[in-house]
Amino acid sequence: MKAQFRYAALAGLRVRGPVFVAIFIFQLVSIVLGTLGAFPFAAHVTAVSISGTAIAVMMAVNIVGDVSISRRMFAAPGAYLHALTPAPRRKTLLASVVTMMVMDIVSMATVIIGEVWLSFNLAGENVGAIFREAVRANASEVLYWLICIGMLVAGYLLVMMIIMFCISVRRSVLYSRRAGGLLTAVLAIGVSYVFSLSTFLVAPFGSVSRYGMFFTISLGRAGLGMYVLLMLIEASALFVVTSKLMERKMNI
Repeated sequence: MKAQFRYAALAGLRVRGPVFVAIFIFQLVSIVLGTLGAFPFAAHVTAVSISGTAIAVMMAVNIVGDVSISRRMFAAPGAYLHALTPAPRRKTLLASVVTMMVMDIVSMATVIIGEVWLSFNLAGENVGAIFREAVRANASEVLYWLICIGMLVAGYLLVMMIIMFCISVRRSVLYSRRAGGLLTAVLAIGVSYVFSLSTFLVAPFGSVSRYGMFFTISLGRAGLGMYVLLMLIEASALFVVTSKLMERKMNI
């Protein structure tokens, strides 16, 4: 299992590692100079602008890095070695998914925090005071923010598992079918739609509003927690099905 995490990490870092390090060093130097007041105003504005652009760059690089990890499982030549590993597919899939999630979340959180910090420095705000105020928040506020973070992570995991599920179906069940790509796209839309309808399962914890043919659900804190649980259950179900498909004959 450790080897699978290592191989996935190497595949992901090959692309995003140098970019992340460059952005991190740039933001760190800019934050230090801005905090010490050693930045001219024009240079500070430029640093904030470049840092904002770096968020989009990091997002694009993360997508490329995730594709590199995915190719290890589904595309030659990396998939040949992946298929020959004695570890069960559920372990290799878990290692790849967890690696992608950690790398994406850590890198994006870092560059976004750096951009926010630089912006606060430019506005003359005391970042330390803001952080201390956030730490002194009461337990209910902390719990709420933890639930919100959990919702983002669970949503990200669900989207990732939908993608992995569709790729595995395309490489196995639909590989020799005519219009396999089109069927896979329809499958992705169908799965996403079914999961969107499953949101009504948590309707008892909130209120449902109708706007023509569209519905919205407003959830309180308890409802958000149940929504996170629902997404985790859906992602887990897709994980099990995807790992079973990967145990079948995969067409590389």
